[in-house]
Amino acid sequence: MQHNFKVQPPNKPKFHTSQMTSSLHSPPITIIAASVTAENAGFSDLHLDIIEAHILTRLDGPTLASTSCSSTTLHHLSSENHLWSRVCHSTWPSTATPRVRQVISTFPDGGHRTFFSQSFSLLLPENKQIHDLEPVNLRSIIYIILLNFFSVRIFDRNQKQWIQHTNSIANRSSSPPELISAVDIHYTNKVIFSSVQETETTSNWFQCSPFRIDMIDPKEVISTPIKHPNDDDTCTNLIKHMTLSWILIDPTGRRSINLSSFKSVSVQRHWLTGEVQVRFTSILTADEKRGHVQCEIVVTCSGSEAGEMQVREVSLEVEDMDGAHLNGRESLVIIQNALEGKRGNGANRGEIGRKRYKDFLELRRERREKKLRREGALDSFCVAFGISIFVAFWCFLFCLRR
Repeated sequence: MQHNFKVQPPNKPKFHTSQMTSSLHSPPITIIAASVTAENAGFSDLHLDIIEAHILTRLDGPTLASTSCSSTTLHHLSSENHLWSRVCHSTWPSTATPRVRQVISTFPDGGHRTFFSQSFSLLLPENKQIHDLEPVNLRSIIYIILLNFFSVRIFDRNQKQWIQHTNSIANRSSSPPELISAVDIHYTNKVIFSSVQETETTSNWFQCSPFRIDMIDPKEVISTPIKHPNDDDTCTNLIKHMTLSWILIDPTGRRSINLSSFKSVSVQRHWLTGEVQVRFTSILTADEKRGHVQCEIVVTCSGSEAGEMQVREVSLEVEDMDGAHLNGRESLVIIQNALEGKRGNGANRGEIGRKRYKDFLELRRERREKKLRREGALDSFCVAFGISIFVAFWCFLFCLRR
Protein backbone atom coordinates (compact mmCIF):
# COMPACT_ATOMS: atom_id res chain seq x y z
CA MET A 1 0.00 0.00 0.00
CA GLN A 2 1.49 3.23 -1.05
CA HIS A 3 1.49 6.09 1.37
CA ASN A 4 1.89 9.66 0.20
CA PHE A 5 3.61 11.91 2.68
CA LYS A 6 3.30 15.65 2.25
CA VAL A 7 6.01 17.66 3.84
CA GLN A 8 4.71 20.79 5.51
CA PRO A 9 6.98 23.82 6.01
CA PRO A 10 7.89 24.37 9.61
CA ASN A 11 5.68 26.86 11.35
CA LYS A 12 6.94 29.43 13.80
CA PRO A 13 6.26 28.32 17.36
CA LYS A 14 3.49 30.11 19.13
CA PHE A 15 3.90 30.58 22.82
CA HIS A 16 1.10 31.20 25.22
CA THR A 17 1.05 32.01 28.86
CA SER A 18 1.05 28.77 30.83
CA GLN A 19 2.20 27.43 34.14
CA MET A 20 4.66 24.64 34.78
CA THR A 21 5.28 22.81 38.02
CA SER A 22 8.55 21.07 38.75
CA SER A 23 8.79 17.60 40.16
CA LEU A 24 9.86 19.01 43.52
CA HIS A 25 6.49 20.73 43.90
CA SER A 26 8.00 24.18 43.62
CA PRO A 27 5.71 27.16 43.03
CA PRO A 28 4.32 27.41 39.54
CA ILE A 29 6.55 29.15 36.99
CA THR A 30 4.82 31.49 34.60
CA ILE A 31 6.02 31.66 31.01
CA ILE A 32 5.38 35.08 29.53
CA ALA A 33 3.80 35.14 26.14
CA ALA A 34 6.11 35.89 23.29
CA SER A 35 3.78 38.62 22.16
CA VAL A 36 5.10 40.78 25.00
CA THR A 37 8.43 41.70 23.49
CA ALA A 38 11.28 43.52 25.07
CA GLU A 39 10.41 46.63 23.13
CA ASN A 40 6.89 46.76 24.54
CA ALA A 41 7.80 45.90 28.14
CA GLY A 42 7.97 48.86 30.53
CA PHE A 43 8.53 49.74 34.14
CA SER A 44 4.89 49.03 34.94
CA ASP A 45 5.31 45.42 33.80
CA LEU A 46 7.79 44.68 36.58
CA HIS A 47 6.58 42.82 39.62
CA LEU A 48 6.10 44.94 42.73
CA ASP A 49 8.48 42.76 44.72
CA ILE A 50 11.23 43.38 42.15
CA ILE A 51 10.65 47.13 42.27
CA GLU A 52 10.77 47.20 46.05
CA ALA A 53 13.68 44.82 46.57
CA HIS A 54 15.99 45.66 43.64
CA ILE A 55 15.18 49.22 42.55
CA LEU A 56 13.92 51.28 45.48
CA THR A 57 16.66 49.96 47.76
CA ARG A 58 19.29 51.50 45.43
CA LEU A 59 17.91 55.04 45.61
CA ASP A 60 19.07 57.80 47.89
CA GLY A 61 16.73 59.89 49.99
CA PRO A 62 15.84 62.72 47.56
CA THR A 63 15.37 60.30 44.66
CA LEU A 64 13.21 58.02 46.78
CA ALA A 65 11.09 61.01 47.81
CA SER A 66 10.67 62.05 44.17
CA THR A 67 9.76 58.50 43.18
CA SER A 68 7.00 58.38 45.79
CA CYS A 69 5.29 61.29 43.98
CA SER A 70 5.13 59.46 40.64
CA SER A 71 2.11 57.25 41.22
CA THR A 72 -0.10 55.82 43.93
CA THR A 73 1.60 52.42 43.72
CA LEU A 74 5.10 53.86 43.99
CA HIS A 75 3.96 56.10 46.83
CA HIS A 76 2.77 53.05 48.73
CA LEU A 77 5.98 51.12 48.04
CA SER A 78 8.23 54.10 48.86
CA SER A 79 6.52 54.62 52.21
CA GLU A 80 7.93 51.42 53.69
CA ASN A 81 9.86 52.23 56.84
CA HIS A 82 12.72 49.82 56.12
CA LEU A 83 13.59 51.77 52.95
CA TRP A 84 13.89 55.05 54.83
CA SER A 85 15.73 53.33 57.66
CA ARG A 86 18.35 52.17 55.15
CA VAL A 87 18.54 55.69 53.66
CA CYS A 88 19.04 57.30 57.08
CA HIS A 89 21.71 54.83 58.14
CA SER A 90 23.63 55.15 54.88
CA THR A 91 23.41 58.96 54.86
CA TRP A 92 24.12 59.43 58.57
CA PRO A 93 25.83 56.38 60.15
CA SER A 94 25.32 57.87 63.61
CA THR A 95 21.58 57.22 63.31
CA ALA A 96 22.24 53.48 63.49
CA THR A 97 23.08 53.68 67.21
CA PRO A 98 20.47 52.12 69.51
CA ARG A 99 19.59 55.38 71.28
CA VAL A 100 18.99 57.34 68.07
CA ARG A 101 17.04 54.46 66.50
CA GLN A 102 14.79 54.31 69.53
CA VAL A 103 14.11 58.05 69.33
CA ILE A 104 13.47 57.94 65.58
CA SER A 105 10.95 55.15 66.05
CA THR A 106 8.79 57.57 68.05
CA PHE A 107 8.58 60.09 65.19
CA PRO A 108 5.21 60.27 63.40
CA ASP A 109 4.39 58.53 60.10
CA GLY A 110 6.69 55.58 60.49
CA GLY A 111 9.62 57.40 62.05
CA HIS A 112 12.52 57.29 59.61
CA ARG A 113 10.72 59.01 56.74
CA THR A 114 9.73 61.97 58.92
CA PHE A 115 13.19 62.08 60.45
CA PHE A 116 14.85 62.21 57.03
CA SER A 117 12.47 64.92 55.88
CA GLN A 118 13.29 67.10 58.88
CA SER A 119 17.04 66.40 58.97
CA PHE A 120 17.73 66.73 55.24
CA SER A 121 15.69 69.88 54.74
CA LEU A 122 17.24 73.33 54.89
CA LEU A 123 16.35 75.83 57.60
CA LEU A 124 14.71 78.98 56.27
CA PRO A 125 15.52 82.06 58.38
CA GLU A 126 13.37 85.13 58.10
CA ASN A 127 14.22 87.42 55.21
CA LYS A 128 14.17 90.55 57.41
CA GLN A 129 17.48 92.29 57.80
CA ILE A 130 18.57 94.00 61.01
CA HIS A 131 17.59 97.47 59.79
CA ASP A 132 14.25 96.17 58.49
CA LEU A 133 13.03 94.79 61.82
CA GLU A 134 9.98 96.63 63.10
CA PRO A 135 10.37 98.40 66.46
CA VAL A 136 8.14 97.34 69.32
CA ASN A 137 5.94 100.15 70.63
CA LEU A 138 4.99 100.74 74.26
CA ARG A 139 1.49 99.33 73.86
CA SER A 140 2.83 96.02 72.52
CA ILE A 141 5.33 95.78 75.37
CA ILE A 142 2.63 96.34 78.02
CA TYR A 143 0.36 93.79 76.34
CA ILE A 144 3.11 91.16 76.22
CA ILE A 145 3.95 91.77 79.89
CA LEU A 146 0.31 91.33 80.85
CA LEU A 147 0.02 88.09 78.91
CA ASN A 148 3.31 86.65 80.08
CA PHE A 149 3.30 87.52 83.76
CA PHE A 150 -0.32 88.04 84.72
CA SER A 151 -3.51 86.10 84.16
CA VAL A 152 -5.86 88.14 82.00
CA ARG A 153 -9.61 87.68 82.36
CA ILE A 154 -11.68 88.30 79.25
CA PHE A 155 -15.48 88.61 79.13
CA ASP A 156 -17.05 86.23 76.61
CA ARG A 157 -20.28 87.75 75.34
CA ASN A 158 -21.51 84.48 73.87
CA GLN A 159 -21.17 82.53 77.10
CA LYS A 160 -21.87 85.66 79.23
CA GLN A 161 -19.10 84.90 81.66
CA TRP A 162 -15.50 85.81 82.42
CA ILE A 163 -12.92 83.30 81.14
CA GLN A 164 -9.30 82.90 82.18
CA HIS A 165 -6.74 83.71 79.51
CA THR A 166 -3.80 81.37 80.01
CA ASN A 167 -0.22 82.51 79.92
CA SER A 168 1.15 82.81 76.41
CA ILE A 169 4.48 81.31 77.44
CA ALA A 170 2.71 78.30 78.89
CA ASN A 171 0.81 77.85 75.63
CA ARG A 172 4.04 77.62 73.72
CA SER A 173 5.78 74.29 73.54
CA SER A 174 8.15 73.88 76.45
CA SER A 175 11.88 73.85 75.89
CA PRO A 176 13.34 70.38 75.32
CA PRO A 177 14.86 68.98 78.52
CA GLU A 178 17.39 67.06 76.47
CA LEU A 179 19.13 67.40 73.12
CA ILE A 180 20.78 64.60 71.15
CA SER A 181 23.58 65.45 68.73
CA ALA A 182 24.23 63.01 65.87
CA VAL A 183 27.39 64.08 64.03
CA ASP A 184 28.94 62.53 60.92
CA ILE A 185 32.01 63.72 59.01
CA HIS A 186 32.77 62.40 55.53
CA TYR A 187 35.83 62.83 53.35
CA THR A 188 35.47 61.78 49.71
CA ASN A 189 32.18 60.08 50.70
CA LYS A 190 33.94 57.96 53.36
CA VAL A 191 33.13 58.24 57.06
CA ILE A 192 36.03 59.52 59.16
CA PHE A 193 34.04 60.47 62.27
CA SER A 194 30.65 59.45 63.64
CA SER A 195 29.42 60.05 67.16
CA VAL A 196 26.28 60.65 69.25
CA GLN A 197 26.08 62.71 72.43
CA GLU A 198 23.24 63.60 74.77
CA THR A 199 23.07 67.02 76.43
CA GLU A 200 20.75 67.92 79.28
CA THR A 201 19.36 71.44 79.19
CA THR A 202 17.62 71.89 82.55
CA SER A 203 20.56 72.60 84.85
CA ASN A 204 21.56 76.11 85.86
CA TRP A 205 25.08 75.44 84.63
CA PHE A 206 23.85 74.81 81.08
CA GLN A 207 21.46 77.75 80.97
CA CYS A 208 23.87 80.32 82.42
CA SER A 209 27.11 79.19 80.78
CA PRO A 210 28.02 79.87 77.14
CA PHE A 211 26.31 77.35 74.88
CA ARG A 212 28.83 74.77 73.69
CA ILE A 213 28.61 71.09 72.74
CA ASP A 214 31.85 69.12 72.38
CA MET A 215 31.75 65.76 70.62
CA ILE A 216 35.32 64.80 71.55
CA ASP A 217 36.91 64.83 74.99
CA PRO A 218 39.89 67.20 75.36
CA LYS A 219 42.34 64.31 75.76
CA GLU A 220 40.83 62.21 72.97
CA VAL A 221 42.19 62.11 69.41
CA ILE A 222 40.48 60.55 66.38
CA SER A 223 42.91 59.20 63.78
CA THR A 224 42.04 59.36 60.08
CA PRO A 225 43.68 57.96 56.93
CA ILE A 226 43.78 61.46 55.42
CA LYS A 227 47.10 63.20 54.90
CA HIS A 228 47.42 66.24 57.14
CA PRO A 229 47.35 69.46 55.10
CA ASN A 230 50.71 71.21 55.01
CA ASP A 231 49.98 73.86 52.38
CA ASP A 232 47.15 75.83 50.85
CA ASP A 233 46.51 73.24 48.15
CA THR A 234 45.81 70.54 50.72
CA CYS A 235 43.48 72.90 52.58
CA THR A 236 41.61 73.39 49.33
CA ASN A 237 41.03 69.64 49.20
CA LEU A 238 39.35 69.85 52.60
CA ILE A 239 36.98 72.49 51.24
CA LYS A 240 36.10 70.31 48.28
CA HIS A 241 35.90 66.86 49.82
CA MET A 242 35.01 67.23 53.52
CA THR A 243 31.32 67.31 54.49
CA LEU A 244 29.72 67.43 57.92
CA SER A 245 26.25 66.78 59.28
CA TRP A 246 25.20 67.89 62.76
CA ILE A 247 21.66 66.72 63.48
CA LEU A 248 20.14 68.10 66.67
CA ILE A 249 17.27 65.92 67.92
CA ASP A 250 14.56 66.86 70.38
CA PRO A 251 13.42 63.46 71.73
CA THR A 252 10.51 64.96 73.66
CA GLY A 253 9.04 66.98 70.81
CA ARG A 254 10.06 64.34 68.23
CA ARG A 255 11.72 66.89 65.98
CA SER A 256 15.15 67.30 64.42
CA ILE A 257 17.16 69.88 62.52
CA ASN A 258 20.49 69.87 60.73
CA LEU A 259 22.63 72.79 61.85
CA SER A 260 25.46 72.25 59.38
CA SER A 261 26.08 73.90 56.04
CA PHE A 262 27.11 70.43 54.76
CA LYS A 263 30.21 71.87 53.09
CA SER A 264 32.77 73.99 54.87
CA VAL A 265 32.52 77.77 54.67
CA SER A 266 36.17 78.41 55.59
CA VAL A 267 39.41 76.55 56.27
CA GLN A 268 42.22 78.20 58.26
CA ARG A 269 45.68 76.82 58.96
CA HIS A 270 47.75 78.14 61.86
CA TRP A 271 51.16 79.22 60.61
CA LEU A 272 53.01 78.09 63.77
CA THR A 273 51.31 74.96 65.11
CA GLY A 274 50.00 73.71 61.75
CA GLU A 275 46.53 73.04 63.16
CA VAL A 276 43.69 73.36 60.70
CA GLN A 277 40.24 74.63 61.61
CA VAL A 278 37.37 73.74 59.29
CA ARG A 279 34.17 75.75 59.88
CA PHE A 280 30.58 74.85 59.08
CA THR A 281 27.75 77.24 59.90
CA SER A 282 24.00 77.70 59.91
CA ILE A 283 22.47 81.18 60.05
CA LEU A 284 19.34 81.56 62.19
CA THR A 285 17.11 84.48 63.12
CA ALA A 286 17.11 85.52 66.78
CA ASP A 287 15.12 88.66 67.65
CA GLU A 288 14.94 92.40 67.07
CA LYS A 289 17.93 93.05 69.34
CA ARG A 290 20.37 90.45 68.07
CA GLY A 291 19.12 90.10 64.51
CA HIS A 292 20.78 87.02 63.04
CA VAL A 293 22.99 84.50 64.83
CA GLN A 294 25.24 81.78 63.52
CA CYS A 295 25.53 78.22 64.77
CA GLU A 296 29.25 77.72 64.26
CA ILE A 297 30.66 74.21 64.02
CA VAL A 298 34.45 74.00 64.26
CA VAL A 299 36.50 70.91 63.38
CA THR A 300 40.10 71.22 64.60
CA CYS A 301 42.65 68.88 63.05
CA SER A 302 46.34 68.32 63.71
CA GLY A 303 49.03 66.12 62.23
CA SER A 304 50.48 62.94 63.68
CA GLU A 305 54.09 61.79 63.54
CA ALA A 306 53.25 59.64 60.54
CA GLY A 307 51.81 62.65 58.71
CA GLU A 308 48.16 61.60 59.05
CA MET A 309 45.41 64.01 60.05
CA GLN A 310 43.92 63.67 63.52
CA VAL A 311 40.60 65.17 64.62
CA ARG A 312 41.01 66.85 68.00
CA GLU A 313 37.88 68.97 68.32
CA VAL A 314 34.33 68.96 66.99
CA SER A 315 32.28 71.66 68.74
CA LEU A 316 29.11 73.70 68.30
CA GLU A 317 28.60 77.29 69.53
CA VAL A 318 26.05 80.05 68.92
CA GLU A 319 27.38 83.52 68.16
CA ASP A 320 25.52 86.79 67.55
CA MET A 321 26.24 89.67 65.18
CA ASP A 322 28.63 91.32 67.64
CA GLY A 323 30.73 88.19 68.06
CA ALA A 324 29.43 87.43 71.56
CA HIS A 325 28.65 83.84 72.50
CA LEU A 326 25.10 83.17 73.66
CA ASN A 327 24.39 81.24 76.84
CA GLY A 328 22.40 78.05 77.04
CA ARG A 329 19.05 79.69 77.81
CA GLU A 330 19.25 82.12 74.89
CA SER A 331 20.53 79.46 72.49
CA LEU A 332 17.81 77.05 73.50
CA VAL A 333 15.10 79.58 72.59
CA ILE A 334 16.64 80.12 69.15
CA ILE A 335 17.01 76.38 68.55
CA GLN A 336 13.42 75.80 69.62
CA ASN A 337 12.22 78.42 67.13
CA ALA A 338 14.30 76.74 64.44
CA LEU A 339 12.76 73.37 65.26
CA GLU A 340 9.31 74.87 64.79
CA GLY A 341 10.27 77.02 61.78
CA LYS A 342 9.87 76.57 58.07
CA ARG A 343 12.02 74.21 56.03
CA GLY A 344 13.20 74.22 52.44
CA ASN A 345 14.83 71.89 49.95
CA GLY A 346 18.26 70.79 51.12
CA ALA A 347 19.61 69.77 47.72
CA ASN A 348 21.97 72.77 47.41
CA ARG A 349 22.73 73.08 51.10
CA GLY A 350 26.46 73.64 50.58
CA GLU A 351 26.15 76.56 48.14
CA ILE A 352 23.30 78.16 50.08
CA GLY A 353 25.20 77.81 53.35
CA ARG A 354 28.27 79.56 51.96
CA LYS A 355 26.16 82.38 50.53
CA ARG A 356 24.38 82.91 53.84
CA TYR A 357 27.70 82.92 55.66
CA LYS A 358 29.05 85.64 53.36
CA ASP A 359 25.88 87.68 53.85
CA PHE A 360 26.22 87.23 57.61
CA LEU A 361 29.80 88.51 57.54
CA GLU A 362 28.71 91.47 55.43
CA LEU A 363 25.90 92.30 57.87
CA ARG A 364 28.35 92.00 60.77
CA ARG A 365 30.76 94.38 59.04
CA GLU A 366 27.99 96.91 58.37
CA ARG A 367 26.76 96.63 61.95
CA ARG A 368 30.27 97.15 63.29
CA GLU A 369 30.84 100.20 61.08
CA LYS A 370 27.48 101.63 62.09
CA LYS A 371 28.35 101.11 65.74
CA LEU A 372 31.73 102.80 65.28
CA ARG A 373 30.11 105.77 63.56
CA ARG A 374 27.59 106.07 66.37
CA GLU A 375 30.31 105.89 69.01
CA GLY A 376 32.40 108.42 67.07
CA ALA A 377 29.48 110.83 66.85
CA LEU A 378 28.83 110.38 70.57
CA ASP A 379 32.49 111.03 71.38
CA SER A 380 32.48 114.16 69.23
CA PHE A 381 29.35 115.40 70.96
CA CYS A 382 30.85 114.79 74.39
CA VAL A 383 34.05 116.61 73.43
CA ALA A 384 32.10 119.54 71.99
CA PHE A 385 29.89 119.67 75.06
CA GLY A 386 32.93 119.63 77.36
CA ILE A 387 34.63 122.41 75.41
CA SER A 388 31.46 124.52 75.48
CA ILE A 389 31.17 124.09 79.26
CA PHE A 390 34.82 125.00 79.67
CA VAL A 391 34.47 128.16 77.53
CA ALA A 392 31.25 129.14 79.29
CA PHE A 393 32.92 128.73 82.68
CA TRP A 394 35.84 131.00 81.80
CA CYS A 395 33.50 133.52 80.22
CA PHE A 396 31.51 133.57 83.44
CA LEU A 397 34.68 134.15 85.48
CA PHE A 398 35.77 136.90 83.12
CA CYS A 399 32.41 138.65 83.49
CA LEU A 400 32.65 138.48 87.30
CA ARG A 401 36.08 140.13 87.32
CA ARG A 402 34.78 143.02 85.29
